[in-house]
Amino acid sequence: MVEVARLYRFEDNGSALKAFADVIINQVLVKGIRVVEGKKGIFITMPQTQGRDGKWYPTTMLLDDGLKEELQSAVLGAFNEQ
Repeated sequence: MVEVARLYRFEDNGSALKAFADVIINQVLVKGIRVVEGKKGIFITMPQTQGRDGKWYPTTMLLDDGLKEELQSAVLGAFNEQ
């Protein structure tokens, strides 16, 4: 079960980053999911942290494809409703 706990949408300032979302997945709160607009449309990315080498590394990864699709659908649905 996926539930969007909070969605913070940015004003359209020309940036690819459109919103941040906090989501509850099976009683686990995942903070910092990003809604991004790319060349092929809007999609979500999981939280990341920057290492000392300057590269970005994921802090959360979903291994189940069905759960990934459910998460994307829930977050983008909440984004489109606002």
